[in-house]
Amino acid sequence: MDVFTKSKRSEIMALIKNKESGIEILLRKELWGRGLRYRKNVSKYFGKPDIVSAKHRMVIFVDSCFWHGCKKHKSIPHANKMFWEQKIQQNSQRDKEVKAYYQRIGWKIFRIWEHDLKGNNQKFNNSILKIFNHVNLH
Repeated sequence: MDVFTKSKRSEIMALIKNKESGIEILLRKELWGRGLRYRKNVSKYFGKPDIVSAKHRMVIFVDSCFWHGCKKHKSIPHANKMFWEQKIQQNSQRDKEVKAYYQRIGWKIFRIWEHDLKGNNQKFNNSILKIFNHVNLH
């Protein structure tokens, strides 16, 4: 049983950011600073990528550990556990569909975990390098 009323829980969930998170901003600043030009949070692209570079036929998604079911940091709330397990499973399934779509149309898709952008500079740098190995800025 949830400790909040249904309307209060809805209000709380509505406050959760699905774009413009601190980790997204950190990644975007790094990419922009290195010369990659892109558009952010473009809803016309399938799956609503966080970053789109049509010129380079590339999309980037920053996946939060909670919402995308990170194997390292996944934590399912005890309240309404079945709902959350199903919700996160649906998110993971949608992620697979989005990946398959971009692969099918010949675009490069990068999925970067939240934990790879936080705290560990080596993983952050590796994520950036993977992207720039795909992009030729000259």
